[in-house]
Amino acid sequence: MAEQPFTVAKVPVSSWSFAVRVWLATILALFVSFWLQLEAPTTAALTIAVLAEPTRGQALEKAGFRLLATVVGVAASIAITGFFSQARDLILAAFAMWLGICVFAAKLLDGYRAYAAVLSGYTVGFIATQQIDNPQHVFESGMSRGAAIAVGILSIAVVNTLMFAPDRQSRLVAQLAAIHHRVRKYASAAFHGEPDNSSTFLTLLRDIVTLRPEMASVALESSSGPVRSAAARSLAVGLVAELQAARTLSSGRAQSSDAEPDVSAQSDLFRRDQEVRQGLLALKSVNWPSRLWRAPLYRSYRIAAESGVRAALWCAIASMIYVWAGWPAASVSLSFVVLIIGLGATTPKPRAFTAIALIGTPIAALLAGVLEFIILNGADALPLLAIALAPFTVGAALLMTSKNLLWSSLGRVSLPYIMLMLAPSNPQTYNPQAFLFTCVFIGAAAALLLAAQILIPPVSDDKRRTWLLAEARSELRRRGPPNDEAPEEAMFRAASRIEQFLSAGGAQDSRALTEMLSCFDQSAMVRLRDAGRGVESAKAT
Repeated sequence: MAEQPFTVAKVPVSSWSFAVRVWLATILALFVSFWLQLEAPTTAALTIAVLAEPTRGQALEKAGFRLLATVVGVAASIAITGFFSQARDLILAAFAMWLGICVFAAKLLDGYRAYAAVLSGYTVGFIATQQIDNPQHVFESGMSRGAAIAVGILSIAVVNTLMFAPDRQSRLVAQLAAIHHRVRKYASAAFHGEPDNSSTFLTLLRDIVTLRPEMASVALESSSGPVRSAAARSLAVGLVAELQAARTLSSGRAQSSDAEPDVSAQSDLFRRDQEVRQGLLALKSVNWPSRLWRAPLYRSYRIAAESGVRAALWCAIASMIYVWAGWPAASVSLSFVVLIIGLGATTPKPRAFTAIALIGTPIAALLAGVLEFIILNGADALPLLAIALAPFTVGAALLMTSKNLLWSSLGRVSLPYIMLMLAPSNPQTYNPQAFLFTCVFIGAAAALLLAAQILIPPVSDDKRRTWLLAEARSELRRRGPPNDEAPEEAMFRAASRIEQFLSAGGAQDSRALTEMLSCFDQSAMVRLRDAGRGVESAKAT
């Protein structure tokens, strides 16, 4: 049995430690922002809320991509306002197109790279659109935002270092070792002639592929991080290859009338298992693996393009409604529309994310109102602000660590929204009217975007499955991906396509799932056969 973690109030100590780190980093970011008299201290606190991740490597990787994406977003803001400063409609149209391009890029990436792509999009919303009537202030606004983000990044890095935030590498090694044990059990069943269990195969495949973003985070955790990251990637590719070899052996025995198994298939399975053992040893001993493989991600350009177009249309619809309404603070609300579009693009179900944002808005408004007008109630001392913020930031961070997707999502939404609505400043301005307007415009942004997504729905799961299956068929006819990919890398790439297919509800579409697995099997056999011929030809010459 797995050892149960030590808990306090039925919450693991690791979750409490994470929540306290988030609170301390928020206070440090605000203190430094007030001391430096930055124009946007709220942005520094928001940076902590966005970068709140349980391990040090994840926080550092996300911070690096956030800084890079902010630079890209500021440059895009300057370019868009520079070209179209005399025409508001053209600025909004160009901004919608830019957002669509960023969402397109995000759908071709995963992990924090996808987050960086959408951040490049909604940064323009917070800089260019909020300065749409004062384009000459775009540069100053961008520099102010960049300085606050840098303070937030440094604050969370210092707190994570001083409080010994856990690394991901030890747990990643344990996870990969556990998966290898399960793969060997699956292979043993195939070796002994038991019928193939497609459900077990798919579960293992998915568990391996979903670790891909975390393997990249390991690279920033220590000086040996790049070696660990490379070894983990190669090991993951080897696990997929071993899993496929076991499936091939099982399928061959099921189709053959002979009682004896295929000796060649057995030999291939043993060889794959030996490669995985060597890869696991290299990972544990922090050595470069003997076979250095990439772990490529499958990219569906059709799904990405559709998602980008729809995101641009949602932004355009919101912009037109705000222009027609003539609201004095429409640019602020439009910024939140763009923020929700961007963050939703990194989730499997953007409309569900918008619905959670809509539900979370009144909750965050109530909490922020209690914090500002009841607990603080005119106080302007930083120690009092720190004490008052503790239950709200710690509580939201604890929700983020929940295994329940709804509670976790509400925590993710509540933490930044509370900061946005409170808008910490030095001195704190207790303006009920401004607070009410902020809450109303955030809620209006979520409601308007949800209406736009009902009018123009996101790419449906049915379409995603259909397109992924069509692309698998097309790739099989073309005899696989580019020739510079090793067969094992091609298998991992195809496995990531199956994971995307399953994320789109593929488990309920048995006919399409069977065909997808058939394409996976055939493509693997073709690539391995072609690679074998290439080796024989090289030896002959």
